[in-house]
Amino acid sequence: MPENLNILIVDDHPMTVNGYINVLSEEKFEGYELNFTKALDCEQAYSLITANAGASPFDIAYLDISLPPFAEKNIFSGLDLGILLRKAIPDCIIIILTMHSEASLIDRIIKEINPQGILCKSDIDIDEFINAFKIIFSGDTYLSHKIVKSLKEKVFDNYKLDNYDKQILMRLSEGIKTVNIPNYVPLTLSAIEKRKAQMKNLLLQGRGGDDDELIEAIRKIGIL
Repeated sequence: MPENLNILIVDDHPMTVNGYINVLSEEKFEGYELNFTKALDCEQAYSLITANAGASPFDIAYLDISLPPFAEKNIFSGLDLGILLRKAIPDCIIIILTMHSEASLIDRIIKEINPQGILCKSDIDIDEFINAFKIIFSGDTYLSHKIVKSLKEKVFDNYKLDNYDKQILMRLSEGIKTVNIPNYVPLTLSAIEKRKAQMKNLLLQGRGGDDDELIEAIRKIGIL
């Protein structure tokens, strides 16, 4: 007998909600039967979440960020709902849906909700929506392309790296030797060497290191 998989979908566009339901319903998830609950605004979602708090009625929740607010309970967006849901039903898998990919917003979502997925609506099609669901349900996290790009740009800002630094790092990661990088980046070899030394000092915390260590460091922090 299949196990019930209860999915809450919160979005203020009924056609969008029905679209998500149709897409997921058409897929075969062996051993599971998908059951859907809809909410079109913060008030409806608040009622559903608080009425069942502690009972774990929802296994997965899709939350749109931009929603009609429920000012009476200080719930003004999907972000506030996510914080509420994380406290009320800790085991629920939360997937955030948003039209916005600004680094400040994404950083806040991760810090305050720590969702299993963040999908930029303009960034995904039907296949990607299904693929994201499968990846998240298997236990991994999923960030759509624009979300990843935004986070990488934030890391660059935090480390005060510019586009030339990024180009140098990309060429090094491709295995191109420093002496040949001026063929790809419009800087002199001495300028490239100086930038490399500065990045090693910053990213390797002043302990020196070769190019492989520099590339490993930037991969760990998500720049490349």
